[in-house]
Amino acid sequence: MSYHLTDEQILFRDTVRRLAADRVQPRAAEIDRRGEFPWDIFELFSEYGLVGVGMPEQYGGGGADLLTFCLAVEEVARVCATSSLIIAAQHLGAMPILVAGSREQQERFIPEIASGRKIAAFALTEPEAGSDAGGTQTQAIREGNHYRISGTKVFITNGGLAKTLVVFASTALSRKTRGISAFVVDGESSGLSVGRIEEKMGIRGSQTAMLNFDAVTVPANNLLGQEGEGFKIAMRTLDRTRPGIAAQALGIAQGALDVTLAHLKERRQFGKPLIEQQSIQFMLADMETRIEASRNLLYKAAEVVETAGFAQQASPDVTRYSAMAKLMCSDTAMQVTTDAVQLFGGYGYIRDYPVERMMRDAKITQIYEGTNQIQRLVIFRNLLEKGTPE
Repeated sequence: MSYHLTDEQILFRDTVRRLAADRVQPRAAEIDRRGEFPWDIFELFSEYGLVGVGMPEQYGGGGADLLTFCLAVEEVARVCATSSLIIAAQHLGAMPILVAGSREQQERFIPEIASGRKIAAFALTEPEAGSDAGGTQTQAIREGNHYRISGTKVFITNGGLAKTLVVFASTALSRKTRGISAFVVDGESSGLSVGRIEEKMGIRGSQTAMLNFDAVTVPANNLLGQEGEGFKIAMRTLDRTRPGIAAQALGIAQGALDVTLAHLKERRQFGKPLIEQQSIQFMLADMETRIEASRNLLYKAAEVVETAGFAQQASPDVTRYSAMAKLMCSDTAMQVTTDAVQLFGGYGYIRDYPVERMMRDAKITQIYEGTNQIQRLVIFRNLLEKGTPE
């Protein structure tokens, strides 16, 4: 099904699919097993323009719309979730600068992110401030023409690797979310150190780390927007990046269905291929239906978000569709990969087959960039504000 993709988008999707099959898939199991950042894949994506595919052409990016960006993430995630996160995380790290940065800030920071010369990161989460950003304790204190940032961030994708970070810190603790501000921080700043590097269940080749800020000096002209606008900047960022996580989840689900179908056509039980068992056919039909429904919602969400552009104010439609796509695609990924493991039987529980890895990778999509419980709250509140149609 074309989903109203343009000829250019179809060509792009198919090109990325071939690249992923030829260059990424052979590395996927080893990336997971070693649990190390795949620099070769990062360099490959930089060479092909994928790390900055969704960033403006004027800053060296690919200039692709959000749907095209999602196609890139989805196709890579079909074979390797870790590798797809290289694209999605770079996009996340750049997005606060794109939605709230001045022209000068964008010209200063985005070209190196878009080209892959610098890895980017988004640093919001803290030990006591995950879903509740109002609990942010990292502080930024103004001292003349600079700020000093002190505090701890956790679960930071690309933590310890990123040379450009967008860090959210409070400039007025008593104001909770209204006191949060956003800063672009040099990853090699004095006083910035890497704490624990997490050992994760899935996406094991993506580095996730604790970052400690000990009076890190940040120039005042690295403040994004105004003081106190950080929480709004973070929410506008996530509205535009959650479809990327939805695309990752969708790709994982599609990849799991692909390998399951191939396996069931070959494996025989009771004198015939497993694919001929009606109970198995019903499971496969449900998996396909969930994937197709999720894909349609995601592509619609990408269209809605793209139409809104880099609006200065949050859009209820953008927030709703972004949350719904992330919720549905990640729940689908978890359900489909769980079913895939079941259909592989004992083989699905061992690392010789990719569905075991896909199931572990799928779980994080229900957690990061806003847990699915938070997505449900967002959708419900948006529903109340929308009211009942007359």
